[in-house]
Amino acid sequence: MKRILPAVLFIVLVVAGWQVVVQLFTVPAYLLPPPSAVARRLVALGSQLWIHTGYTAMEAALGFALGSVFGGLLAVAFVHSRSLELGVYPYAIALKTVPIVAIAPLLVVWCGNGILPKVIVSAIISFFPVVVNTTKGLRSVDTEAFDLFDSMSASRGQVFWKLRVPSALPYLFAALKISCTLAVIGAIVGEFSGADKGLGFFILISSYRLETVDMFVGILVSSLLGILFFYGVALVEHLVVPWGRGSRTEEI
Repeated sequence: MKRILPAVLFIVLVVAGWQVVVQLFTVPAYLLPPPSAVARRLVALGSQLWIHTGYTAMEAALGFALGSVFGGLLAVAFVHSRSLELGVYPYAIALKTVPIVAIAPLLVVWCGNGILPKVIVSAIISFFPVVVNTTKGLRSVDTEAFDLFDSMSASRGQVFWKLRVPSALPYLFAALKISCTLAVIGAIVGEFSGADKGLGFFILISSYRLETVDMFVGILVSSLLGILFFYGVALVEHLVVPWGRGSRTEEI
């Protein structure tokens, strides 16, 4: 409760202030709708909104899984091959710096208008934090621990699975909590470039029709989906890595 209460109080104050400002200054709904109107519209959309949300959630989940697996495998390869890291890492950074909105339309042209380009965009935007933090974690083992394993004649596989991996797990989950929210953003950006369903499609169509309330509903649900992904990963971390709670994430 001590952790949750401040966040709840803050959002209550923001929503209450928003409602008061809109009513006090008679702001038109097409410019800034009151929270009460957004809430009513959220309820009224019902199953239609759930369909869009489910589609985006599926794209984000698949992209997050693909990006995480690829990023983790690449980090393992980097740790075992310095030459590979020197050769590939600059291109991973270059891919990170390319605006995702520039990649998404090309993927739609190459892969069609289905789910595949959204999954790829989501994977691209989410894999980089996993690469950086997992590589850092796999190399964060103390020298004394290496000496201990060496004195016990541990094999290379035993060193990796019993020493490097447990040391890297806090770093990995710190990266996953970033990547899962980025995956939602990637899925929505992909839907902006071409889709017939999903929250990105819903927001885009609402903007074309100047339906500001619907746009706020889409933004709200997208944010809640990202929060749900984040706390889902945090729950898994709580169960799997109890020794790594509160670990810091490397700046990305």
